Amino acid sequence: MALGLETLDVARIHERALASLEASSSRDGIIKRAELFFAEAITPIEKTHRAALKANVHLNQLAETLGRRTVELAASGRHLKRGIVQRKAAEEALEKSGKHRANLLEQSRLMQEHLRHLTHQILLAQEDKRTQMSHQLHDDIGQTLLGINVRLLTLEKEATVNAKGLKKEIACTQRLVEKSKKTLSRFADELGKHHDT
Repeated sequence: MALGLETLDVARIHERALASLEASSSRDGIIKRAELFFAEAITPIEKTHRAALKANVHLNQLAETLGRRTVELAASGRHLKRGIVQRKAAEEALEKSGKHRANLLEQSRLMQEHLRHLTHQILLAQEDKRTQMSHQLHDDIGQTLLGINVRLLTLEKEATVNAKGLKKEIACTQRLVEKSKKTLSRFADELGKHHDT
């Protein structure tokens, strides 16, 4: 952790160390001790992944708040549009009064600028949300694929030693693949919802 290593980095170092140990003549218990060492080495890294998941929950809460605010801004935009229509009707009725008409025109212009500004803010907020979701999807899938890769490395080593352990690792790897599919589906749904608003 202090060196900034990720699980895959530790897995590569571990694999190289195992390869050099396999070349030596004393192999008694090396693989079992290597498994224990690897599990202990990646535990702190996996704990940081849990913290990232908590941060992800917080990010989702912020995204919901942003979604509500976007809806409020859209309602305000519709209200402003109705206001502009009402102002234009008033302009036609008061066309004979030049000063009053000029005042109404200025107010209408300011409201239109405000509406354009609100629309721009809504579009920026939606784009930011899509970007955040894209980064989040990239991080989630990257972590899951990393976990699958580590599992596959373990399966490769375990295949020659422990058939029962191999079945367990295969089942665990299949769960990681299912988790990736669900994550992709959830993000696709989220992106669809935000694209429609």
